[in-house]
Amino acid sequence: MHKTLSEGGMTLEQKDKRQISLERAQILKERIEDYLIKQESIPTGLKNEEYIQENKQRIMKIFGATNEQWDDWTWQISNRITDVKTLSKILNLSEEEKSQIELVGEKYRWAVSPYYASLMNPDDPSCPIRRQAIPSIEEMVEGGEADPMGEEFTSPVEGITRRYPDRLIIKVTNQCAMYCRHCQRRRCIGQQDLALPKEDLIRCIQYVREQKEIRDVLITGGDALLLSNERLHWILSELSEIPHVEIVRLGSRTPVTMPQRITDDLCEILSKFPPIYLNTHFNHPLEVTAEARKATDKLCRAGVVLGNQAVLLRGINDDVHVMKKLNHELLKIRVRPYYIFHPKEVIGTGHFSVKIQKGMEIMEHLRGYTSGLAVPTYIVNAPKGKGKTPILPNYILSWGENSVKLRTWEGEIVDYPN
Repeated sequence: MHKTLSEGGMTLEQKDKRQISLERAQILKERIEDYLIKQESIPTGLKNEEYIQENKQRIMKIFGATNEQWDDWTWQISNRITDVKTLSKILNLSEEEKSQIELVGEKYRWAVSPYYASLMNPDDPSCPIRRQAIPSIEEMVEGGEADPMGEEFTSPVEGITRRYPDRLIIKVTNQCAMYCRHCQRRRCIGQQDLALPKEDLIRCIQYVREQKEIRDVLITGGDALLLSNERLHWILSELSEIPHVEIVRLGSRTPVTMPQRITDDLCEILSKFPPIYLNTHFNHPLEVTAEARKATDKLCRAGVVLGNQAVLLRGINDDVHVMKKLNHELLKIRVRPYYIFHPKEVIGTGHFSVKIQKGMEIMEHLRGYTSGLAVPTYIVNAPKGKGKTPILPNYILSWGENSVKLRTWEGEIVDYPN
């Protein structure tokens, strides 16, 4: 029996399936129509490259710097902007803003690398780069805790934080290229850059050596990559000789705030001690620049696996489209979105707070609406050091002995065999 052919050589049955597919494709496109429109107006560091270069030249002129100096991370550190007089040459500040920055600076330290300053809009106080780096009078509002994660009660050895069975943190320095206004460890910043003394590091490594259940060590701070190459090489070498340590992670925001730190010499050191995972901290698409891409490319070529830990911040990335755009930009430079952290209740950071519902809304607009690689895990840190708690939209509605009732990413209710 022959099937009736329709126009175009397809059977009527095939034509019906193709029509269904075309109609479904149109529905899927409509699902993200709002993002397709919105993304065109979301600024990114890669789209803003010309503007960033203009800012760079202007800042270099202020400092009397050469291109060679700009590309030297030690120059960037030595010339961090730490006073209102210098900052006002870079940003257009009102007299009120100047006095407020000085007032906040008496209580909370601040410093900005010249590179990170080049990403800022000098005329816009609401610029998401400025808001992460420049002190705000809102920091003086009472509320929050100095140590909401209870790290002081999870430190078996000076420099170590241990909250989980098989892994721990070694905080090797309090120094950063830029002091985030939402920093979870602002109590540790003080007014002076201090690396953990070598004798304390020796005790930390000895603790890891003795605790044979520890398979994963995170080196952080502050910023792990603000150590010298020599000190970092020594730490990695020591850990590599401990048989039960399977992986080492580095916590660093330098790919975001000072990508000049990612030198060939550094990458050569990192390439000697695989596997190394580096989690960095991009919060906005404006931070994904050509310089950041150059840094992540070097790290990838050295065999370092890259992830991103964003913090959900009011007025910066608490928008479903901005967060999606950030994750897309990160994947373009080979950084896997790993976590979205709900902001911790740190003293002086209440103006960044958002409701958990906002984080859930963002997750609802990621899962299914974009590739799984662009969907991080939304995390709330339980108080007093009780650890990371994933918060997910509820896709399981009920379950029985033989079937589970599920909600799909589009909201359709289906029964699935148990």
